[in-house]
Amino acid sequence: MRNSNLALILLCAATLHAQAKRGVTPEDYYRFVSVSDPHISPDGKQVAFVQTSVSEKHTGRESAIWLADLEQTRPPRRFAAATSSTHPRWRPDGSALAFLANRQIYLAPMNGGEPRKLTSLPEGVTAFSWSPDGTRLALVSRSGPKAPESNTRHYLHSSFKFNGRGYFDRLRTHLWVLTMTDDTASEARQITSGDYRNDREPTWSPDGRQIAFTAEHTDRQCCSAAAVYTVAAAGGEPKLIAEKLSNAQTPRWTPDGKQLVFAGAADGVMTKIQLPGAPDLAPTDLTWSSDGKRLFFTAEKGGESHFYSWAPGSPAVPMTSGLRTVRGAERHEASGRMVYTANSTTTLEDLYVSRLDGGGERRLTNVNEKLWRELEVPELERIRYRASDGLELDGFFLKPVGWKPGVKYPMILSIHGGPASMYNVGWNHEFHTYATKGWAVFYANPRGSSGYGEKFERMVELEWGGKAYTDLMSGVDAALAKHPWIDQSRLGVTGGSYGGFMTNWIVTQTQRFKAAVTLRSISNFVSIEGTRDAAYSHAKDFGGDLYQNFDLYWKYSAIRLAASVKTPTLVLHSDNDQRVPLEQGEQWFRALQRYGVTSEFVIFPGADHDLTRTGVPRQLVESLEWQIYWFDRFLNDNTAARRPIQ
Repeated sequence: MRNSNLALILLCAATLHAQAKRGVTPEDYYRFVSVSDPHISPDGKQVAFVQTSVSEKHTGRESAIWLADLEQTRPPRRFAAATSSTHPRWRPDGSALAFLANRQIYLAPMNGGEPRKLTSLPEGVTAFSWSPDGTRLALVSRSGPKAPESNTRHYLHSSFKFNGRGYFDRLRTHLWVLTMTDDTASEARQITSGDYRNDREPTWSPDGRQIAFTAEHTDRQCCSAAAVYTVAAAGGEPKLIAEKLSNAQTPRWTPDGKQLVFAGAADGVMTKIQLPGAPDLAPTDLTWSSDGKRLFFTAEKGGESHFYSWAPGSPAVPMTSGLRTVRGAERHEASGRMVYTANSTTTLEDLYVSRLDGGGERRLTNVNEKLWRELEVPELERIRYRASDGLELDGFFLKPVGWKPGVKYPMILSIHGGPASMYNVGWNHEFHTYATKGWAVFYANPRGSSGYGEKFERMVELEWGGKAYTDLMSGVDAALAKHPWIDQSRLGVTGGSYGGFMTNWIVTQTQRFKAAVTLRSISNFVSIEGTRDAAYSHAKDFGGDLYQNFDLYWKYSAIRLAASVKTPTLVLHSDNDQRVPLEQGEQWFRALQRYGVTSEFVIFPGADHDLTRTGVPRQLVESLEWQIYWFDRFLNDNTAARRPIQ
């Protein structure tokens, strides 16, 4: 009898422990750990990667290099003691690992010993790559004319600022080469220059004689400013390979060194592999097979992100699978394995290893294991639905945490940026905090989204607030029809950047939403065209620039229709946003106030357009708290809802 009672007590304790799980909160962000940038050692036995967490005072992030054995003979371990070390790159013979710390390159021998500092460049190093024989490093640093004593800024071209970088100074990024002799580094030697070009992504040719790189021209309009070059490793005049591109990236030599492949958008529309018959996908991280017959890359498709194999003349084949987002894949043909990071709606990023065909997958890290034991996170539901014109669209749905039948719950519609972007099946902190508060979340990929091919992506042309708007309303209708427990009188809408534009546009078109939160949003296409970093870059969507098609720009400016808005709206904006300048949020808030709309305006000092992605953690969390405050106040009718600052 005593044993039975003991078993019952243990069972009850286990049940109570299971019930103790809670939903995700904004403050959980401070505990999240992420992994990235995995690279397999030349002998195929271990992988170096970066592990990142939020700093103790929540003002930044701290990164460190870690190692994991691919056979998992021992747990992953921290490798480099340097604070905020990143960018691990194996020496080709595997004898050492180079990495960045304090903006300089360090070299750590694998047979023991302290890392040695290889560079001391005044402007630091932002990236580097090993030559094939491991005797040289190509690196990226800044150089240029000495700054004048005056702090006055002076520009000759319209590209003079960029989000996250602020206003350009007189320095530009260029390539340097550092030579190693018996593990002793020579002084780095600059091999490219130019007052109006930022060089990046150095990639060595197989014979070590040439370096390919991409470049951003700051004396050109934004959407034709990128180019691809090669330069002799010894220095000299760069050779232009391709120009008038947007988003040129990842130049890769064929194994025989005779050809160069890269990704970019030659027409400013969609980044693709620049080879005939390339798949209708936007690739990153291009690599060749050793025989030069196949290309491998990561790409988004249909709400997922996977690693693909492509042989010219054949369809691209995914090497990974599942409802998740795969990043940073690297192959090691000799060992027959590849590594990558992946996350899903219910898990943050972790490191995985598999065979080259994607089979036999094993997880190498579980960096948030302790946190997952505390959290309850809802599973993702995919809702496929039809637009008003019959086009098939993808939607995604999260139930509220603790959902119970027979209870009515509010729902929030969230809209992604872009429009050439994509909501995926990966982790989203915002959505889980909404679900914790008892709100269902619906998010979709309307026409104009990436991940569904070039034709689909271009369907917003000449109508940013047209069918993409009705696509979203059709998605809301589909979610309501499938889940009648949603309270149709308590709907919220939110979005950032293009999603902020669409949020503003929606509340001028309908009053079905009870509350709106608009982040880093466009409200006036007329004024933004000459004030943002990518000046006049909306021309491809509006049939010409502002001066060629003024009426269309004004037609889709939500501020034109501000008098029709009734929805209580919270406006969140960063004062250092160069992509969507602060004046856009100011105009929208003042227009809402002008017409008596219940509204509030929050400005985040020093933050830029990427606040909710890579911003200061403390501000990122506060931004989320403001969103929750507003929806709690209006979707829950909570008159006691508290602002994050009092």
